[in-house]
This record gives sequence, C-alpha cells and structure tokens, in this order.
Amino acid sequence: MNKTNKKFRCGYVSLIGRPNVGKSTLMNYVLGQKISITSHRPQTTRHRILGIKTTDDVQVVYVDTPGIHDNEQKAMNRYMNRTAGASFKDVDVIVLLVEAMKWTNEDDLVIKRLQNVSTPVILAVNKIDQLKKKEDLLPFIQKIKDKYDFKDIIPLSAMKGDNTEGFEKVIAEYLPVSEAFYSEDQITDRSERFMAAEIIREKLTRNLTQELPYNLTVEIEKFSHDGKLLDIAAVIWVERDNQKAIIIGKGGNKLKDIGKKARIDMEKMFQEKVFLQLWVKVKTGWSDDERALNSLGYIDDY
Repeated sequence: MNKTNKKFRCGYVSLIGRPNVGKSTLMNYVLGQKISITSHRPQTTRHRILGIKTTDDVQVVYVDTPGIHDNEQKAMNRYMNRTAGASFKDVDVIVLLVEAMKWTNEDDLVIKRLQNVSTPVILAVNKIDQLKKKEDLLPFIQKIKDKYDFKDIIPLSAMKGDNTEGFEKVIAEYLPVSEAFYSEDQITDRSERFMAAEIIREKLTRNLTQELPYNLTVEIEKFSHDGKLLDIAAVIWVERDNQKAIIIGKGGNKLKDIGKKARIDMEKMFQEKVFLQLWVKVKTGWSDDERALNSLGYIDDY
C-alpha cells in the first residue's frame, strides 16, 4: 500500500460536542473496532483518544474527546473541558456532533467556543434512526444552520451506521494531501495498559447506580505477559466507603461480575488469555484534587 502518492490525504479530525451525543460510538463504528468505551451515561469519555483509519487513499486520525459541559465544579470536570477544548487546535477538520431533534444549553456552549475557530467545521446530526417523523429533521437542521457557518451538514446514525460512508467521504475531501502519519496497521495512540483500564471503567459505568460512575477511576498496577497469559491487576478508586461497598456487592458478587465482563472484553481485544484481579480502595476527594488526578493518569497531554 503506497502512502506516499501525490493524491493520498491524511489529517486530524476532532469529534466534539456535549456529553452523550455519540462521539465515541461514531469513532468506533467507522474504525470497525472498539477503541473508545461507551455507555448511556454522560461523560463516559474522560481522555483524548486517537482512532486511526487507513485506506488506499486516505488516513483519518479521529480525535475522540470528552463532552463539553457547563459543570466545572470539580477538578475532573475542568480537566475534561480543557481536554475537549484543546482538540480545537492543530486539527484539519472539526466535527460537531448533535442529537437529532434535541438542542440544549450545552450545545450552545460548544457553538460559543467555536466562534474564533478558523478550522472547517462539519455538523453531524446523529441518532436519525430514532426519529419518529423523518420530515421533522429538515426544520431542525435549518434552525441549527443559523447558529454557525458549517461547511457541511451530514445526518447519520453512529449506532446503526446510516450514512457513515457519506460522512467519511465528506471528511476525506477536507483533508490535505499528505503522507500518512502512522503505520497502516496502527489504530490508536493508546497503550494496552490504558485500554485495559478503560474496559474495566466501562463495565463499572454500565453496571452501577446513576451517580457512582462519576466518583470512580481505575488504575492498572500490573500488566505483564508470560507468553501464555496476560496478568492484569487493577485498583478501582472511589471516594467513600459506602461506594466501595456498592461496587463489591453482597458476598463480592458485583465485583466478580464486573471483573468477568471486563476479562471477556480484554481477551477479545488482546487476543490472549487474561488473568484479571480487581481491588476497590478509597481515596477521599480524588476527583477534585489536581495532584491526585495527575497521579491517576489525568494529565494534560496535548
């Protein structure tokens, strides 16, 4: 595969928007592989994650970002907003994802942050598969068009894959002619260690009560291969003792179930047998402590 031909295009595409509009789902779908964790809860994505797709003609480096939100009470929220805001810079295309027929104050907040941006911005209207009346979409899009000078507007469904091919075609047209930045078999910039922590956090987010996922994080303490087995040990950090009890569950059943689901996904991702050990520990106030966040891997790496 020749990535040095004069027609080959390559560039960075930032996926931005408020929480829970489908940024991670869209990136995973176009890559054909799960790179970013997903759940129905807002603010599941906490870090900037690259997803790389290479074809004969183009290499698109998608930048998945945390949802931009108006709550900056805690250091964790401020970190996520900084990470999302930094993705406006040094990219070739910005894709603003919104949910069809649903516009919120946080969508207005994103538009406000785009006012001084010179990068081309494409509007992707997601979740069109959930529309009860397809004819309602056009007036909704017309209303949003007045808010910003979008270069293109693309209705799609990240979950079902509706019009994602059209989305990718439009994206490629805005990328510069360039050699590939990454090898053709690389799909992310993140380490296996990072991916293991994210898989565990996804299972926690999907299996716990509404507020608890925002008060926990995962730290990998051991990640080693012996040729036959991938040995992983992780600590789930929470902020209070009662949160620890909820995660462990009666007789440890909740933690065992979460560990089993995480291990199954890890074995699919890493293509080898996994031995996974989980512990739950308390670190009071970690989500509102800049030093604690840094020690747990929440580092401004842009």
